Amino acid sequence: MTTRTGAVPQEDVEGRPPALRIVWTALRVVGSVTVLVTAYYLLPLDRTSTAAAITILAVGLVVFVALTALQVTAILRSRHPGLRAAEGLATGVPFFLLLFAGTYVAMAAQSSASFGEALSHTQGLYFTVTVFSTVGFGDITPKTGTAQLVVTVQMLTDLIIFGLALKLVVGAVRRSRERRNAEANVRSARPRA
Repeated sequence: MTTRTGAVPQEDVEGRPPALRIVWTALRVVGSVTVLVTAYYLLPLDRTSTAAAITILAVGLVVFVALTALQVTAILRSRHPGLRAAEGLATGVPFFLLLFAGTYVAMAAQSSASFGEALSHTQGLYFTVTVFSTVGFGDITPKTGTAQLVVTVQMLTDLIIFGLALKLVVGAVRRSRERRNAEANVRSARPRA
């Protein structure tokens, strides 16, 4: 898009989204996270078998990978890749954390030996975030082999998220911006009739 003088608007060159788009994106993120957290707290996770919880976790992780792939594609096609990436991360990370938190709550309910104490929904989320952030206060610890294995899977997956997912998202933003700048340069270099 060019102006009458042939210059490319600043928004198109630098990819700065309009304020209304930022507000709309923020509302979508808040809405998505609210739905995810509400569902997490309303689900009867403490009445789910450990096998069902681990199956849900496995399926959820496959869904997470698929959603990440869709987000990368959306970022590459987006007019505002940085904003799209922020939205993807702001909804993807809570989804990921809630998957593990739900698994921990279900495991603790099925076997009181799984963790050092029974886990409420809030404690399950708290434990998941301490593992994700690598803080590990030690107040809640996995005690059984199964619980330790699931926590190990979370730790390894955390590394993958920090490494691979962030690299994919940041790379998609960079490629999208480079492509948009190249297109803007081609448009601005065209001779006027």
